[in-house]
Amino acid sequence: LITVSSETIFQKPEPQPGQAIAKSFLLGVAKAAGGTVLGISMVTSAVAAGGLVGLAFSFRNLPDVRVLRNYIPAETSYVYDIKGRLMTSIHGEVNREIATIDQMSPELKLAVVAIEDSNFYRHRGLNPYSIARAALANFQRGGVSEGASTLTMQLVKNLFLTQERTFSRKLAEAVLAIRVEQVFSKEEILEMYLNTIYWGHNNYGVQTAAKSYFNKDADQLNLAEAAVLAGLIQAPERYSPFLDYGNTKQRQAAVLNRLERLKWITPEEATAARTTPLLIGKPTAWRKSKSPFITEAVTKELEARFGKDKVLLGGIRVQTTVDMDFQKMAEESVRDSHKMLMSWGLRADQMALAAVDPRTHFVKALVGGVDYESSQFNRAVQARRQPGSSFKPFVYYAALASGNFSPSTIIDDSPISYPIPGGIYKPQNYGGSKDFAGNMSIATALRQSRNIPAVKLGKAVGLEKVIEICRLLGIKSPMQPVISLPLGSIGVTPLEMAGAFATLANNGWSSETTVILQVTDSKGNVLLDNTPKLKQVLDPWATANLNTMLKGVLEPGGTGVKANIGRPAAGKTGTTSSERDVWFVGYVPQLSTAVWIGNDDYGSMGKGITGGDFAAPVWRSFMLKALENEPVKYFPAASKFNRPEPANVE
Repeated sequence: LITVSSETIFQKPEPQPGQAIAKSFLLGVAKAAGGTVLGISMVTSAVAAGGLVGLAFSFRNLPDVRVLRNYIPAETSYVYDIKGRLMTSIHGEVNREIATIDQMSPELKLAVVAIEDSNFYRHRGLNPYSIARAALANFQRGGVSEGASTLTMQLVKNLFLTQERTFSRKLAEAVLAIRVEQVFSKEEILEMYLNTIYWGHNNYGVQTAAKSYFNKDADQLNLAEAAVLAGLIQAPERYSPFLDYGNTKQRQAAVLNRLERLKWITPEEATAARTTPLLIGKPTAWRKSKSPFITEAVTKELEARFGKDKVLLGGIRVQTTVDMDFQKMAEESVRDSHKMLMSWGLRADQMALAAVDPRTHFVKALVGGVDYESSQFNRAVQARRQPGSSFKPFVYYAALASGNFSPSTIIDDSPISYPIPGGIYKPQNYGGSKDFAGNMSIATALRQSRNIPAVKLGKAVGLEKVIEICRLLGIKSPMQPVISLPLGSIGVTPLEMAGAFATLANNGWSSETTVILQVTDSKGNVLLDNTPKLKQVLDPWATANLNTMLKGVLEPGGTGVKANIGRPAAGKTGTTSSERDVWFVGYVPQLSTAVWIGNDDYGSMGKGITGGDFAAPVWRSFMLKALENEPVKYFPAASKFNRPEPANVE
């Protein structure tokens, strides 16, 4: 008999007297048996034949099977919407979902054991009777026609060893199988086996196979379905119902016949299972996402937090902040609006939209382009485009929060110039070099989107202060304190703008903007919890006054009057030089939305194209749908809050 340590591996020994004869005998028997390990029966037979003088095989460095207690196989990750509906699955080459033995139907376990190893609950890793029978059959046929592997041997082969058919590998397989049986219970071994084997079409593990072939969990499988899955193990693609339903039924019948011969089911049960209709599902391994712009953004955030391997192999469960129905509505709104604008003569190939709930800073919708199938680039989170005048509210907030300005403060809209490296900077209004309005309140300057007052205010409060406020609002894109910063001369994403304006909508209260609500592992342990942690980052008086000023943008005389939705709302238009980018970013207390329109090659969309004429109607169309079932809410009045103390202003 063979006694080994788990710290040993099969090696060639130095020849000793009589050992060469024993080795030749064993190799000859193994060859006749097709490489099958004869184990204890082989050695006993050798002794009886008088051919075994000595056994000089030593085992070093075989894997310690106790590591299986902590073994976690590669597992598919799943992404759900906020209502728990599956949006997509993420995996590498292995598509697997783990199930416990209690999450597998009794019929499945019975069918697998019957067809693969009917003596599973009797043997201790090796089945001497099967080994002897296989050796005799293979010897008589002069080749490999019958195997003798137990479920335990198959398990250790899949987890620890190569697939080569050599005597040393088969002997190591037998030793490891015996050791596994000493350490683990039969139920534990069966659970590991059913979670690791391949079931065809990139399905690993019975839970994934059950969902793919029958669109149900493994614990819901009936006898007819269990017999199909058990039959797949031998040759998954050959017996796949996706490829040849006739072969599937023949193999199912073989499994049911085996169960009946073993008297594990009655003839009546076998007949009923044969005639039970099979409601075949469809492959799930490489299915498309139901909301690709969302799931792509989720995947990138997950990889940044946990690493790519954890996402592809870790079996994490991700609940997003997005309702798929709401997301679909947003995508349809963008497509329909793009067609409408094209009919108006707009020359723009792309549009993006980002929507954030100000009360939680949860992302509610991300639309990264007009059509995902034609372009997968997610402009809502990846494209940094100049926001133009939609950046101005951050400058006006800085002025109000300094304590030195109020909405009625007068500012002079007249020519001005600033020295810059290499020359002189002379800001102009949208109307050109002769467009000046003289003295006006800063509220009027914002409503009419005058450029010169914005630049003057930025210089007065300090450009570094403006950048500091942008960081408080969650804008992470690079910024430099250049004199043209108040006019949006930097690049930002639509999601950054929607998140920043969401803080204004909530009167200065903010949390981290996220598309992920919670992440758990496959056992339910929480890995990430993005429950909102709101804190007040802006002065409430200054924010309330800014909200009132931005409400004026949507009213007669404002640049965003085409965004008016018939309820209290605030926002800001944005148009960059040469009409390369147009924006409208606006909000109500329940929803903040940014709309961007432009060309990927930064080409002009046409003379006279503005955010007020083209982006504002898109925003209005979306918001009317999004707020259809939302009650009208109002922004708090500035009179409820104390004015901030004056700041030092140069």
